[in-house]
Amino acid sequence: MTNGLRTRRRHSGCPHAARLALAPLLLVAPCAVHAQSAPPPVQEEAPALDPMPDIGIDWPDMGQPDTVEPLPADPRADAAVPEGDAMVEAPEAEDAAEQNPVFTDAGEERRYKVSLSGLDGIADEQFDMRFKELSTLSQGERRRANLAQINRRVKEDGELLDQLLRAKGYYAAHIRGSVSPPPAGTDRLQVRFDVVPGTQYLLSSVDLIGLAETGPREPRLREAFPVKAGDPVDADRILAGRDSLSTALAESGFPFAKVDEPEVRIDHEERKGELDIVVTPGGYRTFGNIILNDNTLFKAPHLYEIARFDRDDIYMASDVEDLRRAIVATGLVSTVTLTPKEAGDGEHVDLDVQVRPAPLRTVAGELGYGTGEGYRAEVSWQHRNLFPPEGAVTLRGVVGTQEQTASVLYRRNNFHRRDNVLTGLLSVSNIKRDAYDARTITVAGGLERQTNILFQKKWVWRIGAEIIASDEADFFSGGDRRTFFIGAVPLSLTYDGSDDLLNPTKGFRLGGRFSPELSFQSGTFGYARVQLDGSAYQPVGERVVLAARTRLGTILGSTVDRIAPSRRFYAGGGASVRGYGYQKIGPRYGPDDDPVGGKSLAEFSLEARVRFGNFGVVPFIDAGNISTSFVPRFRDLRIGAGMGVRYYSSFGPIRVDVGTPINPQSGDPKIAVYVSLGQAF
Repeated sequence: MTNGLRTRRRHSGCPHAARLALAPLLLVAPCAVHAQSAPPPVQEEAPALDPMPDIGIDWPDMGQPDTVEPLPADPRADAAVPEGDAMVEAPEAEDAAEQNPVFTDAGEERRYKVSLSGLDGIADEQFDMRFKELSTLSQGERRRANLAQINRRVKEDGELLDQLLRAKGYYAAHIRGSVSPPPAGTDRLQVRFDVVPGTQYLLSSVDLIGLAETGPREPRLREAFPVKAGDPVDADRILAGRDSLSTALAESGFPFAKVDEPEVRIDHEERKGELDIVVTPGGYRTFGNIILNDNTLFKAPHLYEIARFDRDDIYMASDVEDLRRAIVATGLVSTVTLTPKEAGDGEHVDLDVQVRPAPLRTVAGELGYGTGEGYRAEVSWQHRNLFPPEGAVTLRGVVGTQEQTASVLYRRNNFHRRDNVLTGLLSVSNIKRDAYDARTITVAGGLERQTNILFQKKWVWRIGAEIIASDEADFFSGGDRRTFFIGAVPLSLTYDGSDDLLNPTKGFRLGGRFSPELSFQSGTFGYARVQLDGSAYQPVGERVVLAARTRLGTILGSTVDRIAPSRRFYAGGGASVRGYGYQKIGPRYGPDDDPVGGKSLAEFSLEARVRFGNFGVVPFIDAGNISTSFVPRFRDLRIGAGMGVRYYSSFGPIRVDVGTPINPQSGDPKIAVYVSLGQAF
């Protein structure tokens, strides 16, 4: 990729249009396009100077002495402007010390303030940003400097302004820098640039040399380069157009296309420029074979399954980048490069895929404490490609005051299609909550379309099947244990219209879950679990996001006492109503006021996410209730409120929420603390 324009003065035979090689243009920040200028005139070698005496004054920048004089007019301006278009001449200034009495001591160091005049309509946000980031005056504005240092910086910044103006097509600008005493009420010297930009040069012709070789695709490709004859000689627009044309070629079946640096020929007499760009299309191609250097992780046919293109599809660079990101998302590679290569038949382009395997095994541990959940320790071992391709196995164990679990999870990513996931689970658990005790064996499987931080999806779904054997006891069983055999077919569908998976700031999400279930316990009966979830996000200014959430659920069929306690609805906790213990909201029975769950659920949340850099605060209020009837109750809602803090890391926000119940029931804690990754919803 090139970093600038080549500009030449057009040789027209006129007395004021001499040939000159000049490439002035961009000093871009943050992506610099380097300026080029004609070399300065050769000067005779000056005699060597005697060593400098120590007179107690800091020498100017660059380690060279400088005279305290006003800046001379730019000699290039006179050379570049024809007669009849002369620049404004600056009046000769007196010695700086005489002109400004404050400079009686040229070595005195003072602070200063920089201002620009005469650039209305020219100095846009990008112009100002470039000047501030590249200006030696701006970089030293916070430090004191003597007059000689300031004068040198004025000279350098005058040249910078000239280059920035030329980048916008102003080749005849006159720039005068001056230093004046501080105005009343301040101690800063005033450094001012008075600019007369002159006439903005226009393009008399635009020629994309070689683009005709693209054949019938030429008109559409030409539209990708928006610069036309009559437009200003604006380097930003020309370079952006060059990049746009290069992208359009790569998206239209030209994998080997090259777009050279733009060349502008300047005619100062006519105040116009002629733009030429040489385009080498390199031949029209369609996708051929995928050639993989390492088949130990997966084979080329698997890459065809996850690619969004087929053989003989038109080559598009965006499809190649999409495949690269999909390979990264597997988590199986540490590096991956995709390079188009000629197939040799003049029609196809092959993709050479070079991958380096990443470590495939992970051991993880976790220690924690939750209000209402007690202490908990978890350890897991995972092999992400035990059954290639992408067949991961995870062994997981949990030991806690209320839970002991051992499980094996099989997960096959990109199962016969991009982003489809096949899962299988075998789990054995012993759970002791205030609401129930359950010893459970679960066998489950499912097929789902997943979303992730690299490829956030609008629509995700899941189709599953579960077979459960559970021995449970609760208030309704009088302390006796009941054995349930349950078969379920959980189905879910979610639409995600938010802008971020972990930290949404605008948009909304809406999801539904439907699970018909058949239970065997003292007879056979059926019921269906239905749940709806919705959330919305609205920015208010630059730092505040209002977020709201609602969840409604119901169980249709059967009575609450016949449904297995582990299959009922519960509310309370960090992902529900903050300020209350885990599963503590709802009807309570018995001498210990133990919750029993219910057949219907209603939850609501509202919070304001206020961000300050990498940190934020979140005041919130939650409400919810559980009912033993199938219709959610909106009366007697339990309300919790509190404050949270956020740290916005590179992989998502880390949250710590502290809540308190507003209308607690007997036995509810006064304070509850929750820590997790990601926003609450």
